[in-house]
Amino acid sequence: MPHSFGYRARTRHMFAKGFRNHGPVSLSTYMHIYKTGDIVDIKADGSIQKGMPHKFYHGRTGIVFNVTKSAVGVIVHKKVGNRYIEKRVNIRIEHVKHSKCRDDFLRRVKENAAKTSAARAAGVHVDLKRKHTMPLESHFVSTKKNAPVTLAPIPYDTLI
Repeated sequence: MPHSFGYRARTRHMFAKGFRNHGPVSLSTYMHIYKTGDIVDIKADGSIQKGMPHKFYHGRTGIVFNVTKSAVGVIVHKKVGNRYIEKRVNIRIEHVKHSKCRDDFLRRVKENAAKTSAARAAGVHVDLKRKHTMPLESHFVSTKKNAPVTLAPIPYDTLI
């Protein structure tokens, strides 16, 4: 059988809308404000064909470099061979949304600022570096009420 290599080949599930999410795009999608330097996630909406990104960019994260009336320009790094190429893609705002990748970082910055101000007021030094979760401390296991059990495989037996 023939094999298609079209622009939207192999996107049957990628561009499909989810269960109970069919229908027109909500108006709140058009109300989002995008500024230069914002980090956005690209997720193509199959119900809007205008300004839809190529299937390669679906699920990628980029930085906004240009904002127009109904679209945004996004810089995405694409791996080609052994290098990364900076691609500039113009995408309508129905196909992008603000990324949540920096939320944890910004929350941590606010917490650290509060900790440093509290430590300065108390006159103590505070260490704000993130620590790895260390292994558990060494300890003895009591066998007083926990007798050791020897495990052995069950011998083969026909159960007919």
